[in-house]
Amino acid sequence: MPLLIQLVSGALGGNVAGKLLKQRSLGTLGNSIVGILGGGIGGQLLGIMGIDVNAGGMDMAGILGSVAGGGVGGGVLMAIIGVIKKAMAK
Repeated sequence: MPLLIQLVSGALGGNVAGKLLKQRSLGTLGNSIVGILGGGIGGQLLGIMGIDVNAGGMDMAGILGSVAGGGVGGGVLMAIIGVIKKAMAK
C-alpha cells in the first residue's frame, strides 16, 4: 500500500511541478507518467538513505512519509526531465 501512495502522490507532484514550471511542463499525461516514476524512485531513495517511509505502516506518519517521498520525487524528476527536454530542443 505505501508504494501505491507514493506512485499516486508522485503523479500529483509531477503535475504540480508542471504547473509551477510552465516552460518545463511535459503536458498533463507526460507530467503524470514522469511523476509516477519519480514517486517510486523517491520512495526507494529515501529507503536507501535510511529514512524508511514504510516502517510506520499505515499509520499517519507512514502515510505522510509516503506522500512526501512520492510527491517530492515526482516533482523533482519532472523538473529534471523538463530541463533535459528543453536543452535537447535547442
